Amino acid sequence: MLEITQFLGEAVGGDRVAGDQLLPLVYDELRKLSAHKLAHESPGQSLQATALVHEAYLRLVGGEQAPGWDGRGHFFAAAAEAMRRILVDHARARQADKRGGGWTRVELADWHPLPDTPAQVLALNEALDRFAAAESEMAKLVTLRFFGGLTSQESADALGVSLRTAERWWLFARSWLYSELLDEKE
Repeated sequence: MLEITQFLGEAVGGDRVAGDQLLPLVYDELRKLSAHKLAHESPGQSLQATALVHEAYLRLVGGEQAPGWDGRGHFFAAAAEAMRRILVDHARARQADKRGGGWTRVELADWHPLPDTPAQVLALNEALDRFAAAESEMAKLVTLRFFGGLTSQESADALGVSLRTAERWWLFARSWLYSELLDEKE
């Protein structure tokens, strides 16, 4: 406890080494605090506990003029307040019209069921052939995921791309294929 208070005082005084030594001492408690804060958020929250801890810590210790703390309790109260402000800023940003504030999030699986009849599988195959003509790598990903049963990571490894790229391709390909299959029904 005294060590935290000592490092807090030194970090406020501008000692970067003290700031670096402080983080491991308070990290677990800040992580628990952030997990508790995020547990009360709505499902589909894109902010994660680790990101919240890091952002709050940077606001507390990383600024040009860090405030002085009277001790451990004062520091954690300030951390809780910083997390609250980050969550509020994040919520405001998500509600902004330019970020789809009025939209409702719907998972593709909820409105995009996978084909289960032979006719649907054949229609998917034909649409996939058309897709492959324009986007061959993305079509390979669909084949690996849908017909091969591979996970996102396994598919990314098989294609030699990053996991994030594979996830973007999967989202795009599913949307494109859904659009094609919907047009065929009409």
